[in-house]
Amino acid sequence: MTAPVATDRLASVFATAREQGRGALVGYLPAGFPTAAGGMDAVRVLADCGVDLLEVGVPYSDPLMDGPVIQAAVDRALAQGTGTRDVLATVEAATAAGLPAVVMSYWNPIEKYGPARFARDLAAAGGLGMITPDLIPEEAGAWLAAADDEGLAPVFLVAPASTAARIRQVGQVNRGFVYAASTMGVTGTRAAVASTAAELVARVREQTDLPVAVGLGVSDGRQAAEVTAYADGVIVGSALVRALAEANGRTAGLAALGALARDLAAGVRGGAGA
Repeated sequence: MTAPVATDRLASVFATAREQGRGALVGYLPAGFPTAAGGMDAVRVLADCGVDLLEVGVPYSDPLMDGPVIQAAVDRALAQGTGTRDVLATVEAATAAGLPAVVMSYWNPIEKYGPARFARDLAAAGGLGMITPDLIPEEAGAWLAAADDEGLAPVFLVAPASTAARIRQVGQVNRGFVYAASTMGVTGTRAAVASTAAELVARVREQTDLPVAVGLGVSDGRQAAEVTAYADGVIVGSALVRALAEANGRTAGLAALGALARDLAAGVRGGAGA
């Protein structure tokens, strides 16, 4: 029997959560943070604490969409020499731990590495696809072709300012799910989830049957439950990175990361809408 392609495996993450009557928990960490080895340990903690899907961030020197917490982590990873091979090794570590993984990257590093080469290497590492926050479908021909050749999922973003036509286009091109950025601006935890998030999810569902995962701003299990009452998944990045960054040492960082991941996982499991 032929193994399912990566796009099907990504779709199954959300399908499994839906069958369980809950939303999916998607966690983000940049590769190489706090160190290459420490990042691998962090991935294994997330796998053990209820995260359903991992976004592995590609460290980049000009992260337009990232807030200060993630920027500081990325700067630290870059200063330690983190490169594409470390990203792929992190994907491999997640896959080995039973945690499905996609890559989150600005386009420049992928263009430099070579889209076809990156797609081949990502698929070989067990990755399921790539989220590209600064790439739009009209300019993504090289990546769409490479992803299709390797059975990987391209994931583009929509935002509150996206038109119905843009949302429809993204829904047609994306595989696995649609990433809904709940606010205009950079990433970062917030005291409350943006009021535009539910409206954006409703607008996306008018244009596509793909699952919709909401990112930007979620910091705890209560907010995760709030989001998954109307969305198919919640994406958490800055809060997880901060848990690692602010702890005193490796052991404390992993403990803080695990505690937050368990709280978020409890939120999506106790607060799913349908």
